[in-house]
Amino acid sequence: MPRTLTIRPTAAAPLALAVLACALAGAAQAAPAPPAEPTALRCGKLFDARSGKLLGPHTVTVRDGKIAEVRAGLNDVPGARAVDLSQHTCTPGWTDLHVHLGGQSSAQSYSEGFRLDPVDFAFRAVGYANKTLQAGFTSVRDLGGEVTPHLRDAINQGLVAGPRIWAAGKSIATTGGHADPTNGMNDALSHLIGPPGPTEGVINSIDDARQAVRQRYKEGSDVIKITATGGVLSYAKSGDAPQFTVEEVKAIVDTARDYGYRVAAHAHGEEGMKRAVLGGVTSIEHGTYMSPEVMSLMKQRGTWYVPTIYAGRFVADKAKIDGYFPDVVRPKAARIGAMIQQTAANAYKNGVKIAFGTDMGVGPHGDNAREFVYMVEAGIPAAVALQAATIRAAEVLGVDDQGVIETGKRADIVAVKGDPVADINAVLDVAFVMKDGAVYKQAL
Repeated sequence: MPRTLTIRPTAAAPLALAVLACALAGAAQAAPAPPAEPTALRCGKLFDARSGKLLGPHTVTVRDGKIAEVRAGLNDVPGARAVDLSQHTCTPGWTDLHVHLGGQSSAQSYSEGFRLDPVDFAFRAVGYANKTLQAGFTSVRDLGGEVTPHLRDAINQGLVAGPRIWAAGKSIATTGGHADPTNGMNDALSHLIGPPGPTEGVINSIDDARQAVRQRYKEGSDVIKITATGGVLSYAKSGDAPQFTVEEVKAIVDTARDYGYRVAAHAHGEEGMKRAVLGGVTSIEHGTYMSPEVMSLMKQRGTWYVPTIYAGRFVADKAKIDGYFPDVVRPKAARIGAMIQQTAANAYKNGVKIAFGTDMGVGPHGDNAREFVYMVEAGIPAAVALQAATIRAAEVLGVDDQGVIETGKRADIVAVKGDPVADINAVLDVAFVMKDGAVYKQAL
């Protein structure tokens, strides 16, 4: 994820400004309301996410933000506004399970946290959210960022346009770990701010672990994110060393369960992955050094894998550019980033459950669909990749009202020209986006 630093001796004021920024920035792009009359989508093909099969022509009737009827054939629906998608394939709205809408990687990322305020990141986040929705992603899981819970609320209130968000808020780390917000500071600044603790998402004991989860509950998170190993973009030497004990992970998972939360674990190294899986996390993110032993353990425990191939390729490419990353980051980006696509290939061949995620914010927001292409390059069938971003993503989130085009489900529907099962590149040109029955894009 892009590294951002927020120094906040009193957090309420800057975060309130961030909320205001979202509202002001969204004034010109407020979310449209669902039409009063029904809408009939006349789809040339329909992707059945439950079976993974591409069906022939279907008409999908939408009313009050829900799918009211799905009928075979291109039918007229009396009283409904018709949308001609007869040259397109309709799929359920896509879900990206790993994004960071509060930032975006650049050569300036490591200094911006010292120069910019939360309000600045909030203004940017509004644009990132809209780009993500326009790319066909009607839902996202944002795994780390203090602006995003407020962006989520602004979207839910109709102030700005964006995907449905499950927000982690501040990621939970250990001292010096991947999400320790004070990494890279000089001694004077570190002493001025003081060592971060559970309130800032940094733990060093089982009691700290419980407190950190409860703090995320207090702040309004929807999901818990831990950094089970070192990371690529953090200002620290190791990208794969384990950073929690099994007991600490279990304390986080058990406490999260009390609040109805699921836990996602950033993890590159084998030992950290093992501890996270044994501790009961829902998903492993990145998984670079995933061994056969870890894969076997994940299958036994039902743990999901979210590969984020896009981020791996992006950082490996940027590592070739002098000055893009600090010296401590560059070798990690070159080594770890280049491995993730092959890890995804191995995981699929070994029967690990895979769901869709990009780590977008590392790369440019709105380019999320390229992950589909990289998944197919890794040997994952196109239909399976589409399922990973629809019905499988819904399973990871623990919801049953989205991810399929079926009567009674949310009217989240994306249309692309052509046949994405035959040619996955079709997903790169989204022609139509509907979320909760409201049309956000119609470029037919």
